[in-house]
Amino acid sequence: MSCNTKAAPQGIQFACEPGMHPAILAGMTRFLRELAIPDRLYRVTPDAATGTITYTLATPEGDHSTLDLHERPGYDVGEETLSLPQLNRPAIQVRTVSRKEIALALMQHGRLTVFTGAACDVQALKDQIGLRQTIVAWTEHLHWVWPDGGAARWNQRYWRDGTPSRNKPLHLALLDAFTNQRQYAIGCYTAAKLVLLQGVTDYYRRVRATDHLSAMVMQRIWLDGDPLVNIEPGDMWFFEEDFDPREQGRPGKLMKIQYNVAPRNFVPGDWAYIVNTDANTHHKTGYEGSNALYLGRNRFDDFYDDHDHAYSYEEKLNEVYQWRHGVFSRSRDAAKIQPLGPQDFQRLGLRPAQGGLVKGYRVVPYLFGYEPLPVIPVRD
Repeated sequence: MSCNTKAAPQGIQFACEPGMHPAILAGMTRFLRELAIPDRLYRVTPDAATGTITYTLATPEGDHSTLDLHERPGYDVGEETLSLPQLNRPAIQVRTVSRKEIALALMQHGRLTVFTGAACDVQALKDQIGLRQTIVAWTEHLHWVWPDGGAARWNQRYWRDGTPSRNKPLHLALLDAFTNQRQYAIGCYTAAKLVLLQGVTDYYRRVRATDHLSAMVMQRIWLDGDPLVNIEPGDMWFFEEDFDPREQGRPGKLMKIQYNVAPRNFVPGDWAYIVNTDANTHHKTGYEGSNALYLGRNRFDDFYDDHDHAYSYEEKLNEVYQWRHGVFSRSRDAAKIQPLGPQDFQRLGLRPAQGGLVKGYRVVPYLFGYEPLPVIPVRD
């Protein structure tokens, strides 16, 4: 006796009223053609029983990787050029991830991104892709200073120990941090939050230029008087030994958690965490793990321009793994580096419970304007 079990849906799914399906199907066809994504690269699965339409790459079900989309024959993901403003200087032109690659990554097997309720609108997907691209663009060319266990440093004209000055507009304080980068010495956790804060606020204020959405974002980030605090959900850090139980269930101001993401599945704009699982070095300040922002094209953040602005996935894993061997400087500690092979990287890319280093969730931006945002508790 045998029975067939239906595979769980993966990719982009619209869970909407049947009457909305024709508009969604037509809108998605136009949008994917605008991105030069040919029909042969994806499958569309309408499901009358569940009222869903799912878009999934035409790849094998066990193919979860998004890291090599830019190299796959026939995908032609390319890059795009974005203009980024600077403070009291001309704007700079930045080559960054294409919207096409972001859309393809969202459709790949290995996770499900659902658009429902008010998000039953192709514009919700366009906004999510545009927001992710803006976050990545601001991460492309960073030169902040690594404090290496020392005190953080901020431009006191715009910031007070990581809190923006109230007498300066937030967008100018953020622009200063991205224009005069050498005046800032910050750890990778703060750097990740700074990039995400800049990407989200800049997208809705300047790129999308939507007053009500920009006001919504600003209201959330100023709720506790400190825009850089609690932008991510508290549960992101549940595995830490010193996790504060009061943080359990606390929603993020700008980001939410997407659980059960397959290994090697990253969408540009994702915030992932690579844990230093070594008991001896995990507690060394700054080496507890790596806050990894995915930039597409198999590139992860390099906040300090230590590695020509980006690390590949294998290089990120290798960096964190080598800390257990006392490799805190690739030049000074070169003799301590332990070589790793393909099987090692395959193992290290698994979740910590499986012997790897990469948490099985991704922290992703909200669908601002298209989903109910959880209430942020304000503590006394």
